[in-house]
Amino acid sequence: MEKVEVLMTQMVESLDDSYILELFQKVPKGKRLRAKLILKIAGLSDDSYKLAAIIELIHAASLLHDDVIDDALTRRGKDSINALFGNKTSIMLGDILYSKGFAALSIFSSNIAQKISNAVALLSVGELLDVKLSHSFNDNEELYMNMIYKKTASLIEAASASAAMLVDKDVKIYELYGKNLGLAFQVIDDILDITQDSKKLGKPSLHDFKEGKTTLPYMYLFSRVDDEDKKKLLSLFKKDLSQDDKIWIKNKMQESSSLDDSILYAKKLGSDALEAIKNEENDSLSKIITEMIERDF
Repeated sequence: MEKVEVLMTQMVESLDDSYILELFQKVPKGKRLRAKLILKIAGLSDDSYKLAAIIELIHAASLLHDDVIDDALTRRGKDSINALFGNKTSIMLGDILYSKGFAALSIFSSNIAQKISNAVALLSVGELLDVKLSHSFNDNEELYMNMIYKKTASLIEAASASAAMLVDKDVKIYELYGKNLGLAFQVIDDILDITQDSKKLGKPSLHDFKEGKTTLPYMYLFSRVDDEDKKKLLSLFKKDLSQDDKIWIKNKMQESSSLDDSILYAKKLGSDALEAIKNEENDSLSKIITEMIERDF
């Protein structure tokens, strides 16, 4: 992954602007899941390293915009760019990284460029849907799954598919793997917002509900409690939750098996991803899934 990091920095350095480089170096780094997928599917080559760097640059751009949309002051336990330098700077840096990523993408085949470009369009649509759904409590699972597919899974799906294109592997197999991995990844992330403490999350626990995000555990809970509890849950939506409020929500989720069933759903998605690549003999891709779904929540 060190080579991917170097290539990302070189892309930004090519803009010949020290301030932009300084800002980029303050963007908190993640696990580089999308880059790892590309390298594990396509192998190690100049083209696979470049494609991995491009995807991660585009992903970083999307997170810069996402933090502004969510008024997030931290990212992965560190100060977000918008918290340090303001929303305008964060948006413009995101635009710069998007533009640089697309410029670098032009060296690849039209099939790869179109696959990734379409995913980025879906990603933006997903962000808009996320904002729209946050206006009121959403109890429609289909709307939620459509939103997380576009916002999160589409780029993971495209990373997997484009890596397969790069080395003439079966695109449909890896596309399906990436889609289910991406959906499972987001559902698990939504679960962890409830089950993990603030230190591990790098943000306050149950923060999603305060931000107007009705994730799968909340939808399951809403469908399983009586009218009185429904009314109370709705009264807490988009509010600053007290410790008692958080305990009440977690207890109700435990009683109703809402969290357990959300975890089972995420594991089913992970199993679907594994099924897609069962004949590919790629243990490293299987390991990504098993490490994600076989864990303590």
